[in-house]
Amino acid sequence: MTDAETIALGSTGELELSSYQDFCISFLALVIVTLSSWTCSLAQATQGQVTDDSNGSTKSGSITGRVVNESGQPLANAVVYVRAFASSAQPQVTATDGEGNFQVSGLDPRAYQVWAVLPAYSTAPRDPDSAKAAYFRVGDSATLELIKGGVITGTVTGSAGEPIVGVRVFAYMIRDGNGQPPRYATPFRVQATDDRGIYRIYGLSQGTYIVSAEGGNGYDDFGGAEYQSHAPTYAPSATRDNAGEIIVRSGEETTGVDIRYRGDPGHTVSGFASDPNETAKLSGIQIRMTSTVNGMSQWSRWSYQPPDSRGFMISGIADGDYDLTAEIYSPGGDLSLSEARRISVRGADVTGISLSLTPMASIAGRVVLEDSKLPECKGKRRPLFEETLISAWHNEKSAAKDKPQFIWALGSPTIPDRQGDFKLRNMAPAPYRFNIRFFAKYWYLQSISLSSSITPLVGRTTTNRSTDAARNWTTVKSGARVSGLTISLAEGAASLHGRIKTAENQRLPVKLFVYLVPADREKAEDVLRFFASRVFPDGSFALDNLPPGRYLAIAKSVSENESNVLSKLRLPDETEARGKLLKEGEAAKTQIELKPCQNVTNYSLPITVP
Repeated sequence: MTDAETIALGSTGELELSSYQDFCISFLALVIVTLSSWTCSLAQATQGQVTDDSNGSTKSGSITGRVVNESGQPLANAVVYVRAFASSAQPQVTATDGEGNFQVSGLDPRAYQVWAVLPAYSTAPRDPDSAKAAYFRVGDSATLELIKGGVITGTVTGSAGEPIVGVRVFAYMIRDGNGQPPRYATPFRVQATDDRGIYRIYGLSQGTYIVSAEGGNGYDDFGGAEYQSHAPTYAPSATRDNAGEIIVRSGEETTGVDIRYRGDPGHTVSGFASDPNETAKLSGIQIRMTSTVNGMSQWSRWSYQPPDSRGFMISGIADGDYDLTAEIYSPGGDLSLSEARRISVRGADVTGISLSLTPMASIAGRVVLEDSKLPECKGKRRPLFEETLISAWHNEKSAAKDKPQFIWALGSPTIPDRQGDFKLRNMAPAPYRFNIRFFAKYWYLQSISLSSSITPLVGRTTTNRSTDAARNWTTVKSGARVSGLTISLAEGAASLHGRIKTAENQRLPVKLFVYLVPADREKAEDVLRFFASRVFPDGSFALDNLPPGRYLAIAKSVSENESNVLSKLRLPDETEARGKLLKEGEAAKTQIELKPCQNVTNYSLPITVP
């Protein structure tokens, strides 16, 4: 996953992929992953990530909440899903009442995803720099916001103007409402034409789209079979290279997006996928074909190679460049994936493609808790392992550019078991860093380390070497089984809440952040001692789970286009940026010392002058 902090609906960002027993279940899971980022809303907590200590029951209980629109008005009859992270169980489902309220009971203490779906509505985008929680625990109350989606409508006709009936029309988002391309896959919605050749696609998130009429993308076999062998026709009557772009705004309808269907015969891509572990003998293999435009995935088509078959075949392919991959899940949830095979389709079928599956990598480790013996920290709630969320984020700068983007969404966040042991699964080869979230006000992330055995010289004893995995990237090779990752949480965290001090009539910048950097030189290279929090519109700010010690405080604005500020601040290769902040903090001379389990409130901090 990347440093865009989205819980996988999830990560993913991004829904977490569960294990499956057959092709149908796995296909459904992958469809949900592709669509989830814009068909459902991740819950946003009414409070920050740190909540009251009394809300830490180890007994089963409920998650409650409310679903509202962008104006804060309640939405009735929205379907709400609650699902535990790292669980293969189906989510619990309920619906909102007339006031938009919901409750899901009988939940064990764990970290949960909460999302909602309502026809004609789309996801409210989450601010990646928000302090609000993106996952929940028993006893929490969640507020879910859905936005009235946009609409694209038009007709599909043949060369003589006759209606094309039953062809599927796809609306593919190529840029979101902020003008940014989707990260891992192209979100889409689809609707078949009626007997008049008319289609109407609703519930679209704000952004820029291209629209195509085609036989399908291989997700199912319902209708449109007569068009399966045709290459897609993009509005108004074009190939992908010169497709028209349609801007969609929330709650607005874009009409007249008509398509003159070309009916161009597409090409066929065929081959054989092999599985050395023979898992395919039980469930078969999924084949994914992805096109890439301007470095971003923009179109996918699926096929299925049944058990003991002679291979796979994908039809209706237009000229272009594609990545072809094979994938299969084991009953335990581990994924095997082939290396992406880059192919070019130019005026003819492509046959004889050979794909070989290889298990994806994993990292195993443990979370350890270090209690404090200080009297001021006595009686504070300890973190629960099952409420601790662990994610791995790949280094986008050094990641292989020849890999299709979807592979970075496959490695889902995980939670430890009751002993603190965990495993991050289905990781592509790349350098990674780790992100840890937990509920416990008086605890902080002390260290992330990776131990490794060193082969001794003759006559010497084997030694173990420990690497600071917060300060350094952890490189994972294809199929590797890495172990020895230790995440240490320590008791004694402090908190700092306050308000920005401004001159009379002074307005706050649009994106203002409060930074804490270590005041002690010996802590200058400890990336876990650097903190950032966005300032709320009323000038208040909150920083929690802080290691006790001396800090320099800075309030400064960032570019409106900049996001994931805390994540980027802690990247292993952002040494220069952290050094710059240290110098700015020393120049500002605003120092504060935080003692163990201390809560500082009403702190006043001036804006740093550039």
